[in-house]
Amino acid sequence: MTELKPKHFIVGITGASGGIYGVRLTETLLALGYTVHLVVSNAGWRVFKEELGFTATDREGFLNEQFKGYPGSLLYHPIADIGASIASGSFRTEGMIIMPCSMGTLSAVAHGSSDNLMTRAADVMLKEGRPLVLVPRETPLHAIHLENMLKLSRLGVKLIPAMPAFYFGPTSMDDLVNFMVGKVLDSFNIEHHLFRRWGENE
Repeated sequence: MTELKPKHFIVGITGASGGIYGVRLTETLLALGYTVHLVVSNAGWRVFKEELGFTATDREGFLNEQFKGYPGSLLYHPIADIGASIASGSFRTEGMIIMPCSMGTLSAVAHGSSDNLMTRAADVMLKEGRPLVLVPRETPLHAIHLENMLKLSRLGVKLIPAMPAFYFGPTSMDDLVNFMVGKVLDSFNIEHHLFRRWGENE
């Protein structure tokens, strides 16, 4: 009998505000036993420092320490490592999530510009027909932002803007973060209990 291999997901974290979203998504996927291939942009590391107080000279070591103790496996790929496994379509993954996604990264993906590992991995998802989810975090939006999002939507990319709901009665920042992570997991049909669904108590 063949042993089932753990499923692989790619998680990208950019310099858009809201690095906690990508951190919580990574924690949740690891807790569910998945293998996570993590790519963080240089601006993403800056946001980690400004918003979460994360400082690291040894980035890989820091992330391994930050995400230790979960049943899943974490594989960190530097943004400049264009020869990483996830840069090739021959490497099988379940899909990719960029959370949060800056407008710069969204634009690069929309126009097929793959000059770093994150945008190359996203380009691989498009060319191989695999699920790609972007979580834009910007406001207000101008016409170029909207046109790029429309272009990606027409290509089959799932866009889940960082717009948490309030119908479930959130009482903390964690509740709002978990809602957004839960919506991303829903797009992959991954079972979770991160928020109360509408009508669940009826």
